Amino acid sequence: MLTRPAVAPSPDSGTDAHASLARRLIETRARTNALAEPLGVEDQCAQAHDDASPTKWHLAHTSWFFETFVLQPFLPGYRTFDERFAYCFNSYYEAQGERQPRPSRGLLTRPTSGEVRAYRNHVDEALQDLEEIGRAEEPEVAARLELGIDHEMQHQELILTDILALFAANPLRPAYRDRPVLLQQCERREPTFVAHEGGLVEIGADGEAFCFDNEGPRHRVFLEPFALADQLVTNGEWHAFMTDGGYRDPRLWLSDGWQIVRSEAWRAPLYWEERDGTWLQMTLLGLQAVDPAAPVCHVSFYEADAFARWAGKRLPTEAEWEIAAVDLPVEGNMLGQDALRPLPARSGRGVTQMFGDAWEWTASAYSPYPGFRAAAGALGEYNGKFMCNQMVLRGASCVTPDAQARATYRNFFYPHQRWQFNGLRLARDEERWTPAFRPHPAPIPRESITCHDLPDEAR
Repeated sequence: MLTRPAVAPSPDSGTDAHASLARRLIETRARTNALAEPLGVEDQCAQAHDDASPTKWHLAHTSWFFETFVLQPFLPGYRTFDERFAYCFNSYYEAQGERQPRPSRGLLTRPTSGEVRAYRNHVDEALQDLEEIGRAEEPEVAARLELGIDHEMQHQELILTDILALFAANPLRPAYRDRPVLLQQCERREPTFVAHEGGLVEIGADGEAFCFDNEGPRHRVFLEPFALADQLVTNGEWHAFMTDGGYRDPRLWLSDGWQIVRSEAWRAPLYWEERDGTWLQMTLLGLQAVDPAAPVCHVSFYEADAFARWAGKRLPTEAEWEIAAVDLPVEGNMLGQDALRPLPARSGRGVTQMFGDAWEWTASAYSPYPGFRAAAGALGEYNGKFMCNQMVLRGASCVTPDAQARATYRNFFYPHQRWQFNGLRLARDEERWTPAFRPHPAPIPRESITCHDLPDEAR
C-alpha cells in the first residue's frame, strides 16, 4: 500500500512540486479507500442503474487506470496483477480493447471485494517503486500521475452519487452515514442579481496549473450584458414551481423534456417522495425532510430550463458563469466539509455557492473550444469523444473533492440525467425587453419560509 512518506525535498533541490505530487497521490488513494469503508461487501457489488457503477468497480477501475497508463509503460519489470482485469475494469477506452458493458458492471461478483483490495495494494506498492527509482519525476510520468489523481477524484464523487442511487432504490432507505440532520433556522430571501457588463472576455484554462484537456485552449468570447443570481435555486422555490403546475404545463418545457416528463411521470426532483402530504428526500444521511432553504439538486437540464422559464429568467451560459466566478475564492460546501448534502446559502455573503453544494446547469452545449485537439492514443479518449449531445455544468457539488474545484472546470451530462448533485442558478439579460410569452409576471412567491418546516402547500 502507499504508506511510505515521500522524501522531504531540499530547499534548493527543485523537487517541491514532485514531493507535493507524491503526497497528493498517497492522500487521494487513501481517501478512496476511506469512502468505501462504511459500505458492506454487498453494498459495494450492486449497481443501481445503467449510468451508475458499483463501488467495487470504481475501486478497481481507478487502479486499472494507474496500472495501464503509468505502471505498464514506465515501471521496468512491472507485473500485471491479473490480465483478465483489463476486460473487467476498462471504462470506455477503445484503444485498450474490449470491456465489460457498462450496464452489466453489477454482474461482476468476481473478482471478489477482497481481490479488488489486493489489486489496489499491488498497484500502490508499484507506484511507490516507481517513486523510489526516480521515474515519477520524469515530465511525462508526472503528467500521467497528475491526470490519474484528478481522475480518481472524479470517481470519489461518483462513488457517493452511485451509492446514493443504490440506497434510494432500497426499500429500507439505508443511510451511507448516520448523523442527525439539523435544519438551519432562517428565512428564505429573494435572490439578488449581480450585473456584469459583458464585452469581449477570455475564458478557459491558461495552462499554468493542471486542467483537463477540455478546459482549453483559452479563447475569446463576446458576452452581452447579463446578471447572475447570487445564490442557487432552493427547494422552497422549486416546491412553488411544483405546486403552480410546473410539471403539468407543456409551455414551459423543451419538446424532448416534455416527452420525458410524460413517459417517466416526473412530478418532483429525483429522490423526492411524498408521504402523508409531506415531501421527504433521500440523502446520503438517509430519508430526510426536504429543507426549503437548501439548494435543489438531482434535477435534469430539462427541469432546470423549465424552472428558469417559469421564473421569467434563463440559465447562464458557461462563459457567463466562468466570468462571474473567476475572481471569487474557490471555497464552499464540498467533500472536505463532510456535510454530504447541499446546505442553505449564508446571508450577507454577496455571491454565494459558486463552488460546492450542487453542480450548476448551464445553457451551453458540451462542445470543443476553438483550437481543441484531443491527445494521441487512448488518453485522447478521456473527454473529446463525448463532445456531442451533452450539456455543460459548472462549479462543484457537496461531494466534489475540494482540490478539484476551479473556475474553468467543465462537467458534462446528458440533459435527462438526474442522479448527480445537479442544481441551477438563474440568469437574466440586462437589457429591458418584453418576451411574447411570460408565464409568471411574479416569478417566485414572496412568502417567508423557515428551514424548520415545509411550505404549507406541502402539508
